[in-house]
Amino acid sequence: MNKEQRQPIELEILYRISQAMAHQHDVSALLNEVLDVLETEMGMVRGTLTLRRPDTDLFVIEASRGLTAEEQKRGQYKLGEGITGRVAKTMKPILIPDIQKDPRFLDRTKARKGARVAFLCVPIIHQRKAIGALSIDRPAQDEILLKHDLKFLLLVTNIIAEAVAGIREQITERESLMAENQRLRQQLGDQYHPSSIVGNCSSMRNVYEQIAQVADSMATVLIRGESGTGKELVARAIHFACSRKNNPFVAVNCAALPEQLIESELFGHEKGSFTGAAQQRKGRFEIANGGTLFLDEIGDITPAVQVRLLRVLQERTFERVGGNSPIKANVRVIAATSKDLEKAIQESRFREDLFYRLNVFPIHLPPLRERRSDIMLLADYFLQKYNKIYHKQIKRISTPAINMMMSYHWPGNVRELENCIERAVLTSTDAVVHGYSLPPSLQTSEQTHTEIIPEEGANLKTMVNTYEREIIVDTLKKYRGSAAAAARHLNVTQRIINYKIHQLGIVPRNYRQTI
Repeated sequence: MNKEQRQPIELEILYRISQAMAHQHDVSALLNEVLDVLETEMGMVRGTLTLRRPDTDLFVIEASRGLTAEEQKRGQYKLGEGITGRVAKTMKPILIPDIQKDPRFLDRTKARKGARVAFLCVPIIHQRKAIGALSIDRPAQDEILLKHDLKFLLLVTNIIAEAVAGIREQITERESLMAENQRLRQQLGDQYHPSSIVGNCSSMRNVYEQIAQVADSMATVLIRGESGTGKELVARAIHFACSRKNNPFVAVNCAALPEQLIESELFGHEKGSFTGAAQQRKGRFEIANGGTLFLDEIGDITPAVQVRLLRVLQERTFERVGGNSPIKANVRVIAATSKDLEKAIQESRFREDLFYRLNVFPIHLPPLRERRSDIMLLADYFLQKYNKIYHKQIKRISTPAINMMMSYHWPGNVRELENCIERAVLTSTDAVVHGYSLPPSLQTSEQTHTEIIPEEGANLKTMVNTYEREIIVDTLKKYRGSAAAAARHLNVTQRIINYKIHQLGIVPRNYRQTI
């Protein structure tokens, strides 16, 4: 077949390749389709499309015709190695009329077995860089026709180079996003792993043991405890410790949802099921499919929703609002409440059967006032957290501030403690959290540590005494309990400093070993 006879075939090849590029978005599929066209229309004996591995100088066969899987696997070339590596390095095509007569041909795939064939190899170039190579075997024939084929293959690689590069960029971006997603999931898993929950008292160790016992099961968990004790943190720890950790964790605050919308939020609704339902909407049960649904403040849901929730927990199916088709609920339910559900049952505000269905595995979180040994652990944790957030360098918490925190009754529990430390980090002007950096509700002198502070806060005299006491104690620490040195530092007489020490109940000898 001469050049003129080949032109219609070559046009057909180019047309079919352009069609493949228009609809293929997978590198391997595109390259295989190109090789299919060359095999059927051009009559090649075998062919390979080799691509450079990202950020390396290694070229690997991505698609082939006429090679077994094992032969294709052997087809790896470093930059400059063999014909393929040389073409990639020089970015110039190479024609070998007879592979038996050219020592440069390595036959790395071991597919030829002494056959007398011509080998044509052309680079795939994108942005002046070789990203791959296309090679084909042709029966040994007239060299003029082989050179014509070589030029045609160059035209083919010029056409597919942009498409291959574009698809490779998409793959790299997708792999990067997947890696980032995996990293974030791992980070979330680490963050909410029980070992990252701060607390070492016996009641918290019991909570950790319960998390480990129930995590990898489908049992419904009811987390009970006062507001601010960390119920959602425990729910997330359970989720990220189980086999569902790579699936969604969906949290719903039942108390924050309006009564007329909570059914739609949980179960979804069909288009036109009520005024304003302009389109179909998935509920939280559907969104959490395969994962965990956390129902916070479950004690605040209405009796109508309680009935539907009971059915979902029993039957594992539900219908959207306004719908009739049952939907399977492959969801692990974790509920939490700060309410006295037993009292609510007695007052007919909460269904007893729902309570028993939720209370399969109860976990009780102790209030902060019952785990005082954890207060400073938590305070130090939050101090480091907000140091990082606000770019501060606060090193320690002063003794008066520690005394205030240890004597306070913490009605807001861990959440209140965190807010106090955040406020202290923001307001501190040196490397120490002082007592006067804490909220007014904690402002009390050491003599009145056991007092319950009124909601309106401490009075002016108490706050002034606390401020004076903290300044004097910090100075005594600095000067190893020396009242004379403290007086000089504060620019007052020693008589005044001794009077204040006596008035405020400070014992200087307690600070002689302070470093």
